Amino acid sequence: MATKLFAYLFLLLSVAALRAVQAEKTWCVAKPSSSQSELLENLNFACSQVDCRILEKGGACYLPDNLINHASMAMNIYYQCKGRNPWNCHFGNSGLITLTDPSYGGCPSGMANYTPKNILITGAAGFIASHVANRLIRNYPDYKIVVLDKLDYCSSLKNLNPSRSSPNFKFVKGDIGSADLVNYLLITESIDTIMHFAAQTHVDNSFGNSFEFTKNNIYGTHVLLEACKVTGQIRRFIHVSTDEVYGETEEDAVVGNHEASQLLPTNPYSATKAGAEMLVMAYGRSYGLPVITTRGNNVYGPNQFPEKLIPKFILLAMRGKPLPIHGDGSNVRSYLYCEDVAEAFEVILHKGEVGHVYNIGTKRERRVIDVAKDMCKLFNMDPDSSIEFVENRPFNDQRYFLDDEKLKSLGWSERTVWEEGLKKTIEWYTSNPNWWGDVSGALLPHPRMLMMPGGADRLVDGPENAEFDSANLAINTAQIGVQVPSSKTSISSKKPTLKFLIYGKTGWIGGLLGNLCEKQQIQYEYGKGRLEDRSQLLADIQTIKPTHVFNAAGVTGRPNVDWCESHKTETIRTNVLGTLNLADVCRERGLLMINFATGCIFEYDAKHPEGSGIGFKEEDTPNFIGSFYSKTKAMVEELLKEYDNVCTLRVRMPISSDLNNPRNFITKIARYDKVVNIPNSMTILDELLPISIEMAKRNLRGIWNFTNPGVVSHNEILEIYKKYINPEFKWVNFTLEEQAKVIVAPRSNNELDASKLKNEFPELLSIKESLIKYVFKPNKKH
Repeated sequence: MATKLFAYLFLLLSVAALRAVQAEKTWCVAKPSSSQSELLENLNFACSQVDCRILEKGGACYLPDNLINHASMAMNIYYQCKGRNPWNCHFGNSGLITLTDPSYGGCPSGMANYTPKNILITGAAGFIASHVANRLIRNYPDYKIVVLDKLDYCSSLKNLNPSRSSPNFKFVKGDIGSADLVNYLLITESIDTIMHFAAQTHVDNSFGNSFEFTKNNIYGTHVLLEACKVTGQIRRFIHVSTDEVYGETEEDAVVGNHEASQLLPTNPYSATKAGAEMLVMAYGRSYGLPVITTRGNNVYGPNQFPEKLIPKFILLAMRGKPLPIHGDGSNVRSYLYCEDVAEAFEVILHKGEVGHVYNIGTKRERRVIDVAKDMCKLFNMDPDSSIEFVENRPFNDQRYFLDDEKLKSLGWSERTVWEEGLKKTIEWYTSNPNWWGDVSGALLPHPRMLMMPGGADRLVDGPENAEFDSANLAINTAQIGVQVPSSKTSISSKKPTLKFLIYGKTGWIGGLLGNLCEKQQIQYEYGKGRLEDRSQLLADIQTIKPTHVFNAAGVTGRPNVDWCESHKTETIRTNVLGTLNLADVCRERGLLMINFATGCIFEYDAKHPEGSGIGFKEEDTPNFIGSFYSKTKAMVEELLKEYDNVCTLRVRMPISSDLNNPRNFITKIARYDKVVNIPNSMTILDELLPISIEMAKRNLRGIWNFTNPGVVSHNEILEIYKKYINPEFKWVNFTLEEQAKVIVAPRSNNELDASKLKNEFPELLSIKESLIKYVFKPNKKH
């Protein structure tokens, strides 16, 4: 009785609020069954106080737009009827509360239509959002579309080329994480609708750079929601989520996840998207924001950055390279063509109901292996030789399957069949092979595109003389305004700006790297901090703001590795602790670290005998423990496998064209009284150091045997030295046993298999060819 009295008093107060608003529209309310007498009593009371009519057979409550944030009565009625089967109650557009009887055919037509005026689309220089933006700009010239995008690595202004000359289009370069910018845009552009697509979306990246996903996907969404709350002018907030928030669908499930299914994300990416959804829902309930959420299957089509499966397969097939598949390829995915998805968002924008979630999906599923086979068929490739199975992700959901009936009830349906969409997509990529520039790093089996603070500035065909002005935030008159709430800068290049942070300034390789950067006009600075001091490394990164970090620092010993045998703690401190410290700091900041390591962690054995041509591969376990130096390098290499932001380069017996440098292997053996004569893999720095810079540009990861293909012996090198440099030169050989008497620690002798590096860089010369071209010919004296 007390509960009923409270509800009655609450309803009475609500009616007073309702009258104060002076609603202009009539309520249409359903007539409940006699068993729902409490609800019927409240509805009858409501209709006695305002202009209202009761439908005999189902119906809806309809409130004016300006009442939705103050609708105490509406909330009371909602909670009165909530959960009373067989009735269903939910909020809808513009305060529409639907109370539907199963026997009723639906709400009166036209009630759910929404017409926006000024739409802000975040992330619309990216793939899906660009198709949505272009479609709305084309189909609705009366709508003003403002695009906000920070132009990260996977977005491009070229994606918006169809709209750039349209009078109802405006582009703003900026980050959704900037509250000042977002508030400024909502107010000055009179935004009434937000379609929020901006997000980090590549699952592989989230395993190695999860903090960036939290920053973009959760914090960025929070900034937008708070701006909506503060400005109080938003009539629709459409939040774009993903099917991955549901987690895995059971393999034998016949019915897909529906919109009320439990959220069980399984990777950092989907977890951040689920977290963002919770914020959206909370702001809808706490502040009455008119929110709608979408959860979509995989999308494919033109303009997609090739880190995703289908464009990656297309570009690899175009280059005649194998198609990499994670695991066994049995994972099942559903694919929708981009224009169908753009149409879905068009429907949801105009007909979607506030407070609701809509799955955008298809029941047509395909295994990843089937996608690869379809691609091979269209490119006339042999699937048996063209498909390559690679290591799986840390966790790879087996299946995503959606129930899309709710969206279909709004009038949407999938139009493009798989075969047609795939052909269209292939045609576009073959016509636009250089759309994204150099994407070699994205085509790796496990790409890790670096997500820099503020984006990678991929300003392809962007304004070349626009300025960032935090004071004026000016938008130019050509509809392309570039705005960032930061210091004044100008755009001078269409390519992403590189800036290297190099450790090892006083070392041989570190010094050569600096010289190369100057020749290639790459910005660089040497790190001032010691590798063992985390605070100093963080200070370097914060001050320099690099795009990549090169670690050429380390203890090798002076004059040779024998020094390490009597300085073990110093060797550990730098080679192990310092290197791990730098890798950890770089991972925390989303930076790729190029780490110059050593191949002196192997020695010839029964499986890799001297002279056999069978070299040690990247995945082989080190077997040489003769020197403490090699022990520390093998130890740190094994530990670095846990850091997926590291590219480890195994250097061996480095050689350069500077024959006066005492660290040069040729200089060393030319000055020795006696030398052994054993074939070894070696690294010609003049050829390979520029390749290390290219590897950074391609964002390559993992372990690489960083040597020229093949082997060369001490005597072969000295014979060439004699031929090109000093015809009078003579030397004497001695055995390993004799060598052991004059050195403290044994030396590593081995051949490394350089085929992985050769496959990535086909122009790489063999060791003997490289010696002559880069070292001896430039120094020829007769």
